[in-house]
Amino acid sequence: MKRVVITGAGTINALGHSVADTMEAMREGRCGIGPLEFQDVDRLAIRIGGQVRGFEAEGRYNRQQMSLYDRFTQFTLAAAKEAITQSGLTFSGELSAKSGVVLGTAGGGVSTWDANYRSVYEEGKNRVHPFVVPKLMNNAAASHVSMEYNLKGPSFTVSTACASSNHAMAQAFQMVRTGMAPAMVTGGSESMLCFGGVKAWEGLRVMSRDACRPFSANRNGMVQGEGAGIFVFEEMEHARRRGADILCEVAGFAMSSDASDIVMPSKNGAARAMIGALADARVNRDEVGYINAHGTGTTANDKTECAAVADVFGPHADKLMISSTKSMHGHLIGGTGAVELLACIMALRDGVIAPTIGYEEPDPECALDVVPNEAREVSVDVVLSNAFAFGGMNAVLALRKVA
Repeated sequence: MKRVVITGAGTINALGHSVADTMEAMREGRCGIGPLEFQDVDRLAIRIGGQVRGFEAEGRYNRQQMSLYDRFTQFTLAAAKEAITQSGLTFSGELSAKSGVVLGTAGGGVSTWDANYRSVYEEGKNRVHPFVVPKLMNNAAASHVSMEYNLKGPSFTVSTACASSNHAMAQAFQMVRTGMAPAMVTGGSESMLCFGGVKAWEGLRVMSRDACRPFSANRNGMVQGEGAGIFVFEEMEHARRRGADILCEVAGFAMSSDASDIVMPSKNGAARAMIGALADARVNRDEVGYINAHGTGTTANDKTECAAVADVFGPHADKLMISSTKSMHGHLIGGTGAVELLACIMALRDGVIAPTIGYEEPDPECALDVVPNEAREVSVDVVLSNAFAFGGMNAVLALRKVA
């Protein structure tokens, strides 16, 4: 089995339009959540979110491209450009033929659905743009990345609600590890912050009207975000031969299914995924220094995740740091694991643990070190990134520092 490393990272999200800006915001514990700005927001009960500000798509893409790129695709291409540029890879010849793209998204072109439903039902129009279907389909972003960068190997999209990005990155990891591909572009994106997108989530009654406070006793729900996180996964020896800057190693992965409830999380399912990731990475539990939690800010999710961590790590759980960056950038649904992977890279490469901001009151059911409100400088060698989705789909990545 080959070893897999990350040689490029890119992002755009509510905290910043680049990896550097995002990591700086995480270090500072800055909040990117604020009032939503889009058509008919006054008709919503939930009016806050981690919205990307100052993103001028018209300045990045031409008219033809704009007719094909939903907002989630726009974010993906912006993040992919940063990641692939950092990696230093040019995809041609055999590298082009074997390398591909695996991305995660839950909603795909929600903004396109919303705009065209409005056009037909509200405005009474009888026609929509001929590119509506290729613009809204979930695989649109992956397809456009493959075309933009000449990636002719395995290319597809994974959609498993809030675990989509972690499942996608796991598929990319397995392809590189088994030798199917020397490099893969992977991650995820989401843009559900439009009237229809938020209105649908309102119906679940899991959304906060004021802030995301993971693990805090007074938490009252999740807050949606939007954006993308894109990475280049590469076979380690391939990366070293060309002198690439290696950000960290992807050491292991595991997934599980709760098989119990469509929305309520299971402690057992989450625990099995973490145990599996440790086993796959061949690391001991006491080697893990940090967990980037799923940490949505809902009562059920946070206490279930903390209970699972306590069960898996036993006495070592009290020495672990566990934080939720959703408190800063919001919950990107299918894209969330990808943006959160940046916090894992920052922990391993820079020795900076991103905080859980908005933490106000200790919760006895979340009695772990949740790195409240302020980042911490601590050297760690192994981290986990948790993603637990509606439908009981659990996906955990294990990452390791590379000397």
